[in-house]
Amino acid sequence: MYRQDQIDAAMLADRTAEFRGQVTRRLSGELSEEQFKPLRLMNGLYLQLHAYMLRIAIPYGALNPGQLRRLAHIARVYDRGYGHFTTRTNLQLHWIRLVDAPDILDLLAEVGLHAIQTSGNVIRNITADPYAGATLDEVDDSRVWAEAIRQWSTFHPEFSYLPRKFKIAVTASPADRAATRIYDIGLRLHRDAAGELSFEVGVGGGLGRSPHLGAILRERLPVRHLMSYLQAILRVYNLHGRRDNLHKARIKILVSQLGVETFAREVEAEWEASDKAAADLPLEELARIRSGFLDAGLETLPATSSRFEAAKADSRALARFARRNLKSHRTPGYTIVHVSLKTIGQTPGDCSAEQMEAVADLAERYSRNEIRVAYDQNLILPHVKLDDVPEVFTALEAVGLATPNIGLVSDIIACPGLDYCALANARAIPIAQEIARRFEEPERAERIGDLKVKISGCINACGHHHVGHIGILGVDKKGEEYYQITLGGSGGAPGEGEAAIGQMIGPALPFARVAQAVDDLVEAYLAERQEGEIFIDTLRRTGLEPFRAAVYADAHQA
Repeated sequence: MYRQDQIDAAMLADRTAEFRGQVTRRLSGELSEEQFKPLRLMNGLYLQLHAYMLRIAIPYGALNPGQLRRLAHIARVYDRGYGHFTTRTNLQLHWIRLVDAPDILDLLAEVGLHAIQTSGNVIRNITADPYAGATLDEVDDSRVWAEAIRQWSTFHPEFSYLPRKFKIAVTASPADRAATRIYDIGLRLHRDAAGELSFEVGVGGGLGRSPHLGAILRERLPVRHLMSYLQAILRVYNLHGRRDNLHKARIKILVSQLGVETFAREVEAEWEASDKAAADLPLEELARIRSGFLDAGLETLPATSSRFEAAKADSRALARFARRNLKSHRTPGYTIVHVSLKTIGQTPGDCSAEQMEAVADLAERYSRNEIRVAYDQNLILPHVKLDDVPEVFTALEAVGLATPNIGLVSDIIACPGLDYCALANARAIPIAQEIARRFEEPERAERIGDLKVKISGCINACGHHHVGHIGILGVDKKGEEYYQITLGGSGGAPGEGEAAIGQMIGPALPFARVAQAVDDLVEAYLAERQEGEIFIDTLRRTGLEPFRAAVYADAHQA
């Protein structure tokens, strides 16, 4: 994986020293909260309901064992012993004391981590396919391009004060495991018959108050022009984006108001007029970045492992784990291991310090020193020998991380909601916990099959509810928590078909009715499904009515 150099280290040290002085001035009263707010946000520090929250950037979701151990140490010493992995592959610590924030940033910098551009109207943390470098279906390593964009965008003077926050995702596979269609810019790499790489460029995706899927501006952008084209898009946005209305400031609104064709013409005109040679990434710089993502040095092994097969035959638990949590690797004899952070009844995405240390140990011993964070709030060990899976499973089981539910109904995405967030209208965590308990029985969960439940505690949609097969949005109704249900959303992940925004099925439900409503929806699916269909397939075939009827069968329930 890519490693920072001396220039990066010096920059981070200077940045933290500056922030330490700002914190001192805030604690002494020299700075008011209003004056301090923009300064702390530039360092990823939020003030939430009960305490400060620090959002730590994990670029394209890649960590090494030393970094994960450092996160565990910080969680144990400066927080309450755990961290929360988010849908943007960041880690959030929700109980930070202001006086400790500079020390934490120094500790992060020592292992090449930081909290820069995790807040504010800037280009945020770049996300990528969590299988990058390990999956057979990719045409290139998307981390290379995510790292190039990260370097280009960090402290970019022209794009440090955009109309609103800006998010970019990259994938190099036909299977979109990065949900690129819901990003401000979504980039998908293709390779033609001649071996030439190009980007499909999507613009204007985003969820929140007005959800949009990104529109395709360019189907085949030569990769050598990536930076100049990104520059053109951002310049058009910087020029025309709304700055007078927070709710209309995202690029998705600009693309919608101008129309895709007009927006595309503006971008093309800006691009053609620009100095492409000055903006684009030099080939030697691309080669330097690519050298940080060399082959993991995997061994030549048989495609199957008799040891692994024998262990599966002896253990139903391991066999179930293998069915749900192992994915195909590009190299024979290896597998991609998903580590579920969705233990039944726990908070989705939470990981204790002890669990982080256990995963770091496993990565060091069995996964070529690599850990990935996926946008579904789980961790991944990308390079595990099939021979080693039984030991990995046993170690994960010992720390409560072997739940065999990847992609199943209890593998829920949820934001922190009203338990932590000052913006939330309703709780998300208790809803997720209750739904998971209802589907705790493994045989039933497997019989139901792939089903994506996503929950947000407010309209900002940090839980991606718009693109859940079942989406749940918390709303406030005269001081009481209610929840809107949407169906048919999709982020475009493997097996889901094209990305889609879910449709609301009826009136909002009170807190006590939500988990039962999900149960009702599942039973309606089981009654309607045809052979080979997953939940979203049946829904698309039948339409909403059988599902709506299942939830609102009794008038008093509406």
